[in-house]
Amino acid sequence: MVSGTSDTSNTSDTSDTSGTSGLRNASRVPDRAYRPSPRARRCRLPLLSLGTKFAVAFAAVTATITVLVGILSYSAAARLVRVDQQSVFDEVVEDLRGEVRSNRMTPLDFSSAAPGHDLVRPARTDVQVLGPDGRIVDPGDPGLPVVDADRVVAGAATAGRVVEHADVDVGDDIYRVATVALGDGRGAVQIAQEFSDTEDLLRALQQRTLVLMTAVVVAAGLFGWWLARRITRRLVVLTDAAEDVARTRRLGIQVPVTGRDEVGRLGRAFDRMLGRLAQSEDDQRRLVQDAGHELRTPLTSLRTNISLLRRIDELPPDTREELVADLSQEARELTDLVNELVELAAGQSDTEPPRRVDLADIAQDVAGLARRRNGRKIVVRASGDTTTDGRPGMLTRAVSNLVENAVKFDRDGTAPIDITVAGPARPGTVRVEVRDRGPGIAAADLIHVFDRFYRAADARSLPGSGLGLSIVREVALAHGGAPYAVRRAGGGTVIGFTVGGVPLTRHDTEPGP
Repeated sequence: MVSGTSDTSNTSDTSDTSGTSGLRNASRVPDRAYRPSPRARRCRLPLLSLGTKFAVAFAAVTATITVLVGILSYSAAARLVRVDQQSVFDEVVEDLRGEVRSNRMTPLDFSSAAPGHDLVRPARTDVQVLGPDGRIVDPGDPGLPVVDADRVVAGAATAGRVVEHADVDVGDDIYRVATVALGDGRGAVQIAQEFSDTEDLLRALQQRTLVLMTAVVVAAGLFGWWLARRITRRLVVLTDAAEDVARTRRLGIQVPVTGRDEVGRLGRAFDRMLGRLAQSEDDQRRLVQDAGHELRTPLTSLRTNISLLRRIDELPPDTREELVADLSQEARELTDLVNELVELAAGQSDTEPPRRVDLADIAQDVAGLARRRNGRKIVVRASGDTTTDGRPGMLTRAVSNLVENAVKFDRDGTAPIDITVAGPARPGTVRVEVRDRGPGIAAADLIHVFDRFYRAADARSLPGSGLGLSIVREVALAHGGAPYAVRRAGGGTVIGFTVGGVPLTRHDTEPGP
């Protein structure tokens, strides 16, 4: 009661090679298709890798931020140091002016040799005392230059009069100098603050800032390079895998990518894509091989009968009728085989949009058509919710194949053929099965009835291609279900399938448990 093809044992194994060779030749892409154009090569040579771009970008951003922070920090520090030094110097000058205005003081009061002299000398501050005529009474350490403006202040009558000099060279150092009059022509006091020490400090700070910025930029570049390699390492693996597939055309490679981030998801998706492409290529190769293998039998028979047509005038009338009938039968079988091959190939696609369908209605339509064709009594029994998401054309073809299979193997039976549609055994699933009272299926053949072109030993004399139940299997798997076949108690067979395990919203539907 199994649909199938003619016996394959009488066909040489070499018959498969043409199908394989034809598929390989058809799928081979010329080498020039993978050879980049000169323009593409020119455009690709100067390009940097993603990791290098990431490292350079990371270093550039870090360098920019570091330079800006360094410049701003140095400018702020230099301004604070200069302002602080200037404020200290101004404070000393103001204290001295207040002192000479409040008290009548002479140059001896500020002499460093006199005990208890009145001027406190801050750090990095030099003091020099001038007499009434501007002569140096008590030289500073180092000695400060005296110019005409200082001599005028030394002879001034007003106490506290000041003249200031900026950037005065004293030896190898630079000072700020302020000369304060003692009043009534008694002389003056010169106060000088070393300015070059502050600039030396700022230059040292500037050098250290530059060294630190350089170190930070280098460290940022190294860290960015390490981080870029760590991040792009899995992308490099994916790129190598893709290039290896393009170069060798081998789809059965493993992509060792881990992680739960976007790169990990991309790697797993790429691995699944390669697996499905490999499976599709294998299915296509196997289909072509099987088809080539099965087409040889009817073609050989046709060729033999056609050769007899050349001597048809020599044949008796009965032999002529038998020859024409045989040719007609072989042509019908060949047409059926080609049609089922086309159906099988088309059934693997999902171009038909899925929609909500009622399998009970589909079973009623198939049963009505089968009654008109064969005159057999066919009973449809439905229970539960028999609606599911599916492709009506594919499901109709699957149910029709089951009914045709039952009619063919129970041709002389009188018991009705039962179509049972039940759902749901579990949420979203529907079961369709066809029961007959034919000769049944041997236990050894049950696991093979859904294989392409398989025919049991006792069914090889019956018409058929062996693709009917294979199409049922493809339809069931495409709808998230699975086919099944069991021996029926009391004789006969139950063959059916389930659907609805996975909604048909994408290409990658998997068979349900």
